[in-house]
Parts: sequence; C-alpha cells; structure tokens
Amino acid sequence: MHPQVRQSGPGNCPECGMTLEPVIPTAEDTENPELQDFSRRFYWTLPLSVIVAILAMSGPYLHWLDMALQSWIELALTLPVVLWAGFPFFKRAVQSVLHASPNMWTLIGLGTSAAFVYSVVATVAPGVFPASFVAMGRVSVYFDAAAMIISLTLLGQVLELKARSKTGAAIKSLLGLAPKTARRMADDGSETDVALADVRPGDQLRVRPGEKVPVDGEVLEGTSAVDESMLTGEPMPVSKGVGDKLIGATLNTSGALVMRADKVGADSVLASIVQMVAQAQRSRAPMQGMADTVARYFVITVISVSLLTFFIWGLFGATSTGESGWVYGLINAVAVLIVACPCALGLATPMSIMVASGKAATRGVLFKDAAAIENFRKVDTLIVDKTGTLTEGRPRFDRVIAAAGSTEDEVLQLAASLDQGSEHPLAAAIVSAARERGMTLNKAEDFESSTGIGVRGRVGGKTLALGNALLMAQLKVSVDSLKSQAEALRAEGASVMLLAIDGKAAGLLSVSDPIKSSTAAALTELKAEGIRVIMATGDGLTTAKAIAATLGIEEVHGGVTPADKLALVEQLQQQGCVVAMAGDGINDAPALARADVGVAMGTGTDVAMNSAQITLVKGDLRGIAQARAISQQTVTNMKQNLGFALVYNALGVPLAAGLLFPFTGWLLSPMVAAFAMSLSSLSVVTNALRLRG
Repeated sequence: MHPQVRQSGPGNCPECGMTLEPVIPTAEDTENPELQDFSRRFYWTLPLSVIVAILAMSGPYLHWLDMALQSWIELALTLPVVLWAGFPFFKRAVQSVLHASPNMWTLIGLGTSAAFVYSVVATVAPGVFPASFVAMGRVSVYFDAAAMIISLTLLGQVLELKARSKTGAAIKSLLGLAPKTARRMADDGSETDVALADVRPGDQLRVRPGEKVPVDGEVLEGTSAVDESMLTGEPMPVSKGVGDKLIGATLNTSGALVMRADKVGADSVLASIVQMVAQAQRSRAPMQGMADTVARYFVITVISVSLLTFFIWGLFGATSTGESGWVYGLINAVAVLIVACPCALGLATPMSIMVASGKAATRGVLFKDAAAIENFRKVDTLIVDKTGTLTEGRPRFDRVIAAAGSTEDEVLQLAASLDQGSEHPLAAAIVSAARERGMTLNKAEDFESSTGIGVRGRVGGKTLALGNALLMAQLKVSVDSLKSQAEALRAEGASVMLLAIDGKAAGLLSVSDPIKSSTAAALTELKAEGIRVIMATGDGLTTAKAIAATLGIEEVHGGVTPADKLALVEQLQQQGCVVAMAGDGINDAPALARADVGVAMGTGTDVAMNSAQITLVKGDLRGIAQARAISQQTVTNMKQNLGFALVYNALGVPLAAGLLFPFTGWLLSPMVAAFAMSLSSLSVVTNALRLRG
C-alpha cells in the first residue's frame, strides 16, 4: 500500500502495518513466511476459539456447570488465543500508535483488547460491577468475541495472503523463463555447459533446437525460427539469421544457432522487463491518494463513533432493553471497531495495479508506473514518429545521385565515413551499403550530430554536412540542382539525405524504410476508438505525406526537430487534448517526456525508453490499443474495489452501532463483524485477480 517505505530486511510497514514484501520476488516458489506463521497460529488455536464459542452459547443450558467456573474455563481457553495467536495484531496496533499512523490494526487491537480486558476483570473481580451487570449467576463475559475475532481475522489474513501471492505470479513467471545454463564454446572448439551467471559479454554460445536462448546477443552462424511470444506477445516465431538480434529466454524452435553474448544479467531485456514490471507494481496510482486520505481520517472517525456508541447505549440503552445498556454499549462499540477496518480500502488500488501490470507484461506492454495505467485511458490524441515507429526502423539503402562535379562513389564513401559516428538507423543503412561495395571508410573528425536534422564533420580534409533540407538551409547550402530528384524520391516514400562538401551540394542519398506489417491494422483500431492520430517526423514533408497517405493519416508534420515535436505536444495540451507520444529515437525523448503518456518502442533507443511511461517490447503499435484497454479495465476494477470498501463500511458501521435495533431488533455480533471484515478484504483481492483474464 505504501511503496515509498523501504528497509533492508523483512518487517512491517510503519504506515499500514502490513508485512513488507521483497522489491523483486524470486523465481523460487517458496511459501510466504507470514502465511506460514499465520496459518500455524490459526490452526493451533481454532479449536480453542470454537470451544469457547460453544460454551458461551450453551452456558445457560449446562445446569451442572457453575457459571462463575465457566467464566474461568473460558478465560483459560482464551488466553493462548489472544496472547499468542493475536500477538502479531497487538504488536502492529502498538506500532500504529507509536508511528501516529492509525490503521486497521489499531481498530482490531482496540476492539479485541476491550472485549478481553473487560471479560478478565469480570471474571477475576466481578464485585467491581453493579448488580445490573449480573446475568444468570455471573457478570457477562465476552471471551468468545475476543477469541473468534482473533481466529476470524487470522483466517481472513491467510486467505488474503494466498490470494495476494497470485498477484506476483507474472514476475515469477518472467523470472522462470530464463534457462539455468548456457552452452559456451571455447577457442579450441570444445563446448561446455556453464551456469548462466558465468556467461560474460563476448562469449560464443551454441543454442540447439528446442533450447532457450540464454542471454541477449547476435547470431554469428545458422538460421532458425525463434519464438519470442513470452516476452513480446507476438504469436508467430521470428526468423533469425546471421547478424540478427536474439533476446534471452526466448525459445529456439528449429535450427541450431551460434551466437555472441552481448547483454547478460541485469543488462538483459528480460531483466529490464522484470525491473519495469516490479517498479510499476510498487508505484502508487493517483486514485490511491484519495483512498489514503479517506483511510487516514476514517480510522479516527470510527474510533469516535465507537466511543459514541458505547456511551449512548450505556446511558440510554437500559430503558429499551431491560438490561444494562453498558454491556450492549461495549459489545456494539467493539463491533464498530472490527467491522470498519479500512484494509479493503487500502488494498483497493494496489491489488489492481499489481495484477494489471503483470498481465500487460505478458502481452509485451510494460508500464513504468501506476499513473500511466490510470491515465492512458484518457488519451484522445496520439502523435507518432515515422522511423522505427510506423516503419521497421531498419532502412534499406536505395540509391545515390551525384551533383555536377562529384561522383556517386565519392558521395557514398564520404557520407558513410561521416555517418560511422551516428546511431541513426538511416546512417546504419548508408554505412552498410558502402561496406558491401568494398569501400574504405575514413575516420571522421570534429563529428557533430544535430539531432533530428543531420550530422557534420571533417573527412580527409573536407568539411562535410549530411542531413535534411533544414540542415542545408541552416548552413546556407543551395540544393536547387538536386531539388527535383529529391522531391521525386520523397514522393515514393523514401528518406532523402543531402550531402554538402565544403559548403556546396555534392549529391543525395535515398534510403527507404518499409512500413511495419502491423501498422495499418493498429492505426485502424485506434481510429475506431476515436483516437486522433498525428504524424510528426524529421523526414521531409513530401516523404512524410507519402507514408501518411498509405496509412490514412490525415495530419502530418514533416521536417520537424526535437524542439518542434515538443512544441507540438505542448500546443495540443493547451488545446485541452490528452496527448500520447509514440517514438523510438533520441530525437523523440523530449516529446515523450512532456506528453501526458509517452510510449516508447522496445526496438528503439534506451533514451526513448527511459523518457517514456510505457514501452512496447516488440515495437508494435497494436500494443497501444492493448495498453489502453488494460488501462480502462484496471481503472474500472479499482473503482469497483473502492466501491466495495465504501459501501461495505457504509452499511456495516450503522448496523454495528445498533442504529437499526429500535426498528428491527438487529445487532451485529463482533464475531460476525470480524468475519465480514475478512470477507471485504478477500473480495477486493479476488476482484483484482479477475484482471488476469
């Protein structure tokens, strides 16, 4: 409930009193120590509580048993229940007082101790009570209420802990995906199986058919189809060949592969997914703030209502019941304390967040925090980058056109030499094309990247600039001689980069980036949900419009810089739009961070993923529709849980206080109140678990 609380070892939360849980659960399916402890206390003392309850109900009919002696027998049987089985509850109640943080354990501690202490005094020193307190030969005692409240609360905690353990199943299943060993190849050709923890970056590993890929890396030899569904949600196996990337814990279905280990341990995709899911599960939804505020004042109000119940019954109850009103006052006050425990209110949103974020991870959607889950359903406008978001982000080199005074080989060789220092996928395509043609690439000096528009530097004594028309305009380079060819290529959907040598246009390079096969279907689905889709790309407007026309996107912004994307997000927000930004590059990071919800492609850069609130592992835009559906379902579930908790208390507290007694004769026994309190918490957890479906 309170993820801000941290400590190095096990213990109880000082805010809510619940047992603290590991930040990252382990893959081993070990039983919760708290669950084991509570189960032992419950099963060992349940027979004693049952016997006490039977004695309390049957006492008037056991004529052979002296009533005063019966009180002593009930005391002896109740002592281990209250002092041993109930010890964790009283400990947490004391902690809540010491930390000035009243919570459910405050109420349970007060209610149970009030019933027990009163009954002990009535048994040990009955003479201190007025004669009106004596009934059937003894002062009325309520050991049965104290014992059964402890047993029923323990039962509720056992059921709740078992249900809560299922909310961490997603992380445990993710952790369980990783293989325990890897087959490492030595320089002499020998192979040995080593523990996964012993694999180091650069190791060569063999992955046989039917085995899991041990770590993230790159294929060096062989071809195969790899099932990545457990991490990306993509149902079809993906073909892998030399140079393709592999994700650890995915399943090699057919051919044998030799791979190079690149990322191991905490740096792997699987580890980052586990970290993000755990972070989302620990974070607080905005709706939780309201629940915390209500719960904080709720406990104080309940204690006040309990005291008021005690005194009203004590002062005015005798005339209507014919018995001592103080006895009724005590029992009803205890019932109010027990039935009004705010545990269900506190669990309402954390349980939904835990289940939803785990479920989303199995679909390839990673939420960074609970606020993203709660807010994504409100999004009505989506800004999408082109390269790597709508397209595959693995551009293919098309052609090179030289201006007068230059040759095609010269333009390609100089552009590739300069682009060696760039991380942009378009640059990778140019460098790869030059190397395939056997060109020697020279080292670039004074390299400078202007994010979103191009790069500059010196190669072989020549001053070079490679980028879009905006870069050429900034450098005051005339590109009129290449303008018609560039526009024709852009009209075909290609990206065009212009090369300037020593301040003069030398040629252009054309690179095309295929549209992802899933993009059209994803955009159709989003539009059907009423989402306004806008493309914003650093590519030229002509290229952007060509891609947009193919995908049916009506609003297009081409040739934009990172600052322009940021300004577009802010402009839409000022118009009252709730904006999501989807991108994959460094140039998208400012807009991703500024948007109401940033969506990064898992196939993109780390900067983009760190700036966004949601990551789509596969980089598939269909994940946005899935994320939005999960957001809507989760918020609905949280509202249901809060509704359960509030309605339950709205009905339970008046009944426990005895407000209906003058009209219906109904009173709520503290034992029934304890059972109802446990059921309310269990209902919240069970309702949250529905999100797994």
